[in-house]
Amino acid sequence: MTQDAIEQAWDAVVGTARRTVTDGLVVGTSGNVSARVGDLVLVTPSGVPYDRLTPADLVAVDLDGTRIRGRLAPTSELPMHLEIYRRTTARAVVHTHAVHATAVSALVTELPLIHYMAAALGGPVRVAPYALYGTEELAAHVLRALDGRTGCLLRNHGTVTYGDDLDQAYDRTAQLEWMCRVWLTASSVPGLAPSLLSAAELDEVAEKFRGYGRPR
Repeated sequence: MTQDAIEQAWDAVVGTARRTVTDGLVVGTSGNVSARVGDLVLVTPSGVPYDRLTPADLVAVDLDGTRIRGRLAPTSELPMHLEIYRRTTARAVVHTHAVHATAVSALVTELPLIHYMAAALGGPVRVAPYALYGTEELAAHVLRALDGRTGCLLRNHGTVTYGDDLDQAYDRTAQLEWMCRVWLTASSVPGLAPSLLSAAELDEVAEKFRGYGRPR
């Protein structure tokens, strides 16, 4: 692992964090982004506006959460990020407080199958039960909701997705927010209920994706 690789990964973390603000997925310093480089996890710091982050603000921890580099405290959601890295193949994690996804998380225990892109996240998107932010309890809830999935909702909180890189993790976040918006829009029409896909229809999509390339 070279210094250049770490610096490039940090640039990508900062760029992705700023994108969450630009695209309206977070407000202020809410949400957080991380990337794994070898045995290090580069993560956004706590309480610092993303537009103020510089190369000197790099924060890196090991998989036990010990700070290896940087002077700033890592995000309060570090337990959730680390548990995902320890238990999955994740190389990048994006957590947001996206409006439509957060609204859906307060209504259902699983996002209804409103669109076939749920297959790109591994199947029906679950809602992790509520727990105080930044706790090991929340991290455990999230890990269970992610079983066989690459994204989930957090009850009354937001979203978390992971991927092989930050682009993939971010694309999955954006896709999840879009699906939540579609379901909320369709279900808000008086007197009508949206049609939903069956599990068999979603399985058919998942099979087609396997021959299509990497869904993002």
